[in-house]
Amino acid sequence: MPRGASPKREREYEKLKSGFRKEHRYPGREEEVAARIVNKQRAQYGETKGEKDKDRKGQSPDRNLPIENYQHLTIPQIKSKVQDLNASDKRRIRSYEEKHKHRKGVLAIL
Repeated sequence: MPRGASPKREREYEKLKSGFRKEHRYPGREEEVAARIVNKQRAQYGETKGEKDKDRKGQSPDRNLPIENYQHLTIPQIKSKVQDLNASDKRRIRSYEEKHKHRKGVLAIL
């Protein structure tokens, strides 16, 4: 695991690695696959150095959206919050979703 990973991500990495070994999945590549999965999650949740730098500079892609912490919300959570938005805000959310996440459930709601 890279430096700076949280204890939670370290535990997750170890759990994935041992699970792959028990299941005989990815023989010889268990560590690599587990690290890739955990690193992808770290990037998705803004835990990497690059994502933190973007956020500090105000360049986070979801920064100007009308729903706070949008990129961390699930589809049902978004559905409940979108109902209260006006048409302009819904267009902004749709544009973000098309450029970044491409979640069919959210696009169907919008």
